[in-house]
Amino acid sequence: MSSKQVIMKKKTFEITKDLIDNFETLINHKKIIEINNYIFSLHPANAAELLSNISENSRLKLFSLEKLKIKADIIIELNNALQKDILNILSIDEIVKIVNGLEFDNVLQIFSNLNESKKTKVYKKIPFQDKQLIEKVLNTYPEDSAARLMQIEYCSVSPSWTVGETIDYLRENEDLPKEFLQIFIVDHDGKLIGSVASSRVLRNPRNIQMNNIMNEDPVLINGDLDKEEVGNLFEQYNLLSAGVVDNENKLIGMITADDILTVVKEEAEEDTLKLAGVQDEEITDNAIKVTKKRFIWLLINLFTAVIASRVIGLFDENIEKVVALAVLMPIVASMGGNAATQTLAITIRLLATKELNSDNLFKIINKEFYVGFLNGLIFSTITAFFIFFWFYDYKLSILIGISMVINMVFASLSGIVIPVLLEKYKIDPAIASTVFVTSITDIIGFLSFLGLASFILII
Repeated sequence: MSSKQVIMKKKTFEITKDLIDNFETLINHKKIIEINNYIFSLHPANAAELLSNISENSRLKLFSLEKLKIKADIIIELNNALQKDILNILSIDEIVKIVNGLEFDNVLQIFSNLNESKKTKVYKKIPFQDKQLIEKVLNTYPEDSAARLMQIEYCSVSPSWTVGETIDYLRENEDLPKEFLQIFIVDHDGKLIGSVASSRVLRNPRNIQMNNIMNEDPVLINGDLDKEEVGNLFEQYNLLSAGVVDNENKLIGMITADDILTVVKEEAEEDTLKLAGVQDEEITDNAIKVTKKRFIWLLINLFTAVIASRVIGLFDENIEKVVALAVLMPIVASMGGNAATQTLAITIRLLATKELNSDNLFKIINKEFYVGFLNGLIFSTITAFFIFFWFYDYKLSILIGISMVINMVFASLSGIVIPVLLEKYKIDPAIASTVFVTSITDIIGFLSFLGLASFILII
């Protein structure tokens, strides 16, 4: 049977209400054998998805069952909030068993989600050397740093070794990682000086020295580097793996592309949520938790909306005289808001990838000015024609045309200037920009539209 046929026959895992109900029924009846068999039949990611979708009460019952067997890989696939809840339920011995079955980067994740009491007890049951290394990384490197992503299992050899010696070492050393694409070359002080692709080792004669075939300019990732920056390096240099070094350039670990894929996905999701004023929400959060997380930005938005309303209030007499103004105000504000959102999304991406810097900032601001101006001209012309044939008032068409150009120019500029200013003052532009940009476009839109109306229509 061909591989294509196999793929076609493979059933895609899908969470359904029936699946959840059946699994919760097994839990309620304590059918531990059936539960274990079913969980083990699933891919760890699918099993984690199932555990995330059952009720909180069912999860509590499930992890309270004796003889429950949960693979360590399943725990790692859970989101942090759910992982913390489950680790609080599990016994110390069960947690130790999970820790012993994981790679170092995943062990760090487990310890980060343990409460202090359980962390201390788990430390007592793992080898002293492992405890020291875990504590060193957790206490030395920030939560979102490269060191928290790295594996400490890697292959490193001396530059004076031959290809033959390296191959023999790879075959005989049982402590090496199961899979690796790079062999790191380190000097007698443990400093990383080069790397060799494992395929290149296999394709060279046994008598060739490693320093003759190594890449002498490897990408070095400092353990302190933010994980988002690590993702950018992997993308920029098309890396499959890279060595992690300390401040003295000594090799301390290795990061692989599969870890970076997770980082890139998380960062993209995080930025998308922040643009909507939402962050750190998990599917397992209850309504109260979600309400608390969203409250602050909705409150700020309320205050800015009041300011925009006050601007409208300044022109209430004009609105009473020309009722059409009330009808047309949302058009100007909406077009400005959409233009600002487009610029804002591009700016956030440029800031995240470090493509926007002091050298090209004014060039991009200038470009956005012209983009806003040209879009303003195009859509103000279209809208002006539409308004004329609606109200048969050329003054009203001129008014909305001019105000729309003004607002779309300001919208484009605010979409880039505001996030840049926020980042300069160490405020996350992804989460804070939307509220301020939307408010500014509303205020400028209402102010230009109603202000100009005082001269064009009322006088």
